[in-house]
Amino acid sequence: MTTPVLEVRNLTRDYITSGGFLRPAKIVHAVKGVNFTLNKGKTLAVVGESGCGKSTLARMITLIDQQTSGQILIDGETVDKDHGVTKALRQKVQIVFQNPYGSLNPRQKIGEVLAEPLLLNTKMSNDERRQRAMAMLLKVGLGPEHFNRYPHMFSGGQRQRIAIARALMLNPSFLVLDEPVSALDLSVQAQILNLLKDLQDEFGLTYVFISHDLSVVRYIADEVMVKYFGDVVEHGSRDAVFGDPQHSYTRTLFAATPKADVASIKERLARKGALAG
Repeated sequence: MTTPVLEVRNLTRDYITSGGFLRPAKIVHAVKGVNFTLNKGKTLAVVGESGCGKSTLARMITLIDQQTSGQILIDGETVDKDHGVTKALRQKVQIVFQNPYGSLNPRQKIGEVLAEPLLLNTKMSNDERRQRAMAMLLKVGLGPEHFNRYPHMFSGGQRQRIAIARALMLNPSFLVLDEPVSALDLSVQAQILNLLKDLQDEFGLTYVFISHDLSVVRYIADEVMVKYFGDVVEHGSRDAVFGDPQHSYTRTLFAATPKADVASIKERLARKGALAG
């Protein structure tokens, strides 16, 4: 039996709010007893409105924040929250944020941005690091001419391509994609979604895709988990969730979310072009 890339068992995260005059401190249950298993080459989408605990879950499985209780297993190895996370285990998971510019050092050239994880975590020579960085730059649809440019010289979509390339430099076991297209124009969203699909097909990548947009999720996900105020209210295959949503909150999300899947994006752009003509 194949070992899952990521396994989460009864994961919880609680926060204690500060009290005040005649107001006692309260415990906020941001994530409540989440369970799932994610196999290699698959995409789990975690969906819900702001405040439902999506990003809190993302920060725990990327080993940024510690869980209150429960277990996280990466490639069958349990994350030991009491004695710290090993460097080798931390390299197995990478995250791509909504705003790539905020995570790129404005003083570093793009080639340096991509090579830095190799410098810090491997014994590769300078030439080997440069070759791998250049190869990854080409994989995400950029060219050799971009290697020595600075982040401010790129568009939002190009910066997201750079962020994806950097996340892949250490061959992680899985990527967490935290709202990776929500800040981009519709046409650029479609390009980035297609890039993620192509990279997944080529390298067998595994994704946890955080989103509030069910239409985008429909294009990229294999499984869908719907969160509501910390709880998982629905979890199943993409076809099951989209074909016959069981929970009233999921149905509400469907009704409230405009169509933003790749086909709908292309259709809207075509209509816009026709009207402009």
